[in-house]
Amino acid sequence: MRVLFWGTPEFAIPSLRAVERAGHTIVGVVTQPERPRGRGRKPAPSPVAALAQARSWRVLTPEDPRDGVFMDELGSLDPDISVVVAYGRILSRAVLDVPPLGSINLHASLLPALRGAAPIIWAIARGHAVTGVTVMRMVQEMDAGPVLGTAECPIGPADTGAMLSARLSGMGAAVLAETLARLETGPVPEVQQDHARATFAPKVDRSSARIDWRCGRVEVARLVRAMDDVPGAWTVWRGQPVKLFGALGTEGPGDPGHVVQADPKRGLAVAAGDGVVRIAEVQPPGKRRMEAAAWIRGRGPGVGDRFD
Repeated sequence: MRVLFWGTPEFAIPSLRAVERAGHTIVGVVTQPERPRGRGRKPAPSPVAALAQARSWRVLTPEDPRDGVFMDELGSLDPDISVVVAYGRILSRAVLDVPPLGSINLHASLLPALRGAAPIIWAIARGHAVTGVTVMRMVQEMDAGPVLGTAECPIGPADTGAMLSARLSGMGAAVLAETLARLETGPVPEVQQDHARATFAPKVDRSSARIDWRCGRVEVARLVRAMDDVPGAWTVWRGQPVKLFGALGTEGPGDPGHVVQADPKRGLAVAAGDGVVRIAEVQPPGKRRMEAAAWIRGRGPGVGDRFD
């Protein structure tokens, strides 16, 4: 098939490669325009754009995918189908209907659970035992289209957002490739979602990534693991934001937010609402991510200090 691929982050790379390996013709790749990236904050192409450029595929980076000139360009590519994986923008009905076979999307949850921008993060933060991936036909309503294929994935007690994202991206690529193969041979059964059971996973902002130490130790630890490594759960120490990673909740006394262990060998532990949260790694302001013990050996916190 002639595939028009839409995607932006690293999560979409396995899917793009799976489409290529399956022998489909990639007529174009639509991705977000260059944005400031890395520590230097210099404009750079998205991970999907970088792969597409290396393969000499046509790359389109519209600021507005509803623009008339861009729409004309889409039509000139003559795609059979659009495949969307974490593109990062809502697509209009006119865009979705350009290919004769329509548009399908890979979503990182078991729909109708966790519709929205951050399903992986909220699956961990809310304590789900199982998540997965869904390939669906795209409709105008967000993540509400009929389902063409799914796969389940358990969430382990130590899983971070980065770890789960890596597993789901590979799993999703396989389901996507299998769905495209079925579409090549004829119509695929489409199962309507039960909209009454829908839950939502909104975009993560700075406020939702901030740690509230009054919450229980399990809830705090889940939030820290969920936000690893982007955007990073954070707290305030001595008036400066500090990101925390690799949390584990345990029993223990202490006032919420107070450091109860700051050992150069054993690391960092902070009291939560009903116990203690052990922190494996930190990222102080202006520094790279490091082991918590290394921070303590430097100019890090001591017992009795408080995180706000």
